[in-house]
Amino acid sequence: MSEAAPTLLIDRDDGIVRLTLNRPQALNAIDRATAQAFAHACRDIAADPAVRAVIVGGAGGAFCAGGDLAELQADPTGGAIGLIGPMHEAIVLLAEIRAPVIASLHGVVAGGGFSLALACDFAIAAEGTRFSVAYVNVGTSCDLAGSWTLPRLVGLRKAVELALVGEPIDAAEALRLGLVNRVVPADALAAETLALAQRLARGPATAIAQIKRLLHISFEHDLRGQLDAERASFLRCAATSDFAEGLDAFLAKRAPRFGGR
Repeated sequence: MSEAAPTLLIDRDDGIVRLTLNRPQALNAIDRATAQAFAHACRDIAADPAVRAVIVGGAGGAFCAGGDLAELQADPTGGAIGLIGPMHEAIVLLAEIRAPVIASLHGVVAGGGFSLALACDFAIAAEGTRFSVAYVNVGTSCDLAGSWTLPRLVGLRKAVELALVGEPIDAAEALRLGLVNRVVPADALAAETLALAQRLARGPATAIAQIKRLLHISFEHDLRGQLDAERASFLRCAATSDFAEGLDAFLAKRAPRFGGR
């Protein structure tokens, strides 16, 4: 008997880590095993300073249809605890890691898959992708920080409509609302996502990490608090060799060659 395929595929290449949900027969619905594997992978990424960019995608015909409803039906409370615990840990780790995280979206992006996509720093969608908050359609509320990210991206009024009405939207509407950064032809999705990851991976790692952190904490600070955080971050960047290289390259009118230090 052959071994079952892993529910999460992990590929590493030149500072880029690709996490691929791998339950294509279930539209990559997240079950407990997948949630645990995803959280474990995020812990490893968070502990590895060599990671310069992360791509989150899905195998087969969909990104992710959300939580595994069959598993939840069999054990509603236990199943929810088993899914939410590790996935919420993963969401925090994705927000706090130094490396930028890119969601590569196609097919179905619904429920927990929708929230996971919103939790990433960038989102690139293939034409034909369908998005749905979806929770209300199965009688439950948001998880994976969907209720936190959605109003920040589209505003409270639109977030309420998307979450309570539960109707799907297409990729063009997702782009108009700011839910994704760009929409590309389906056959260009992998190449476009990788090109962005490679560009970010070549960038100044400390500066990218500090910019990501500043933007995330800006909602928590008043003006003076954010100015203090900016000063501390700038001084940290100023002590890096990448800052020296950036200045040299700019003054010499050449492209910078950042080393991530």
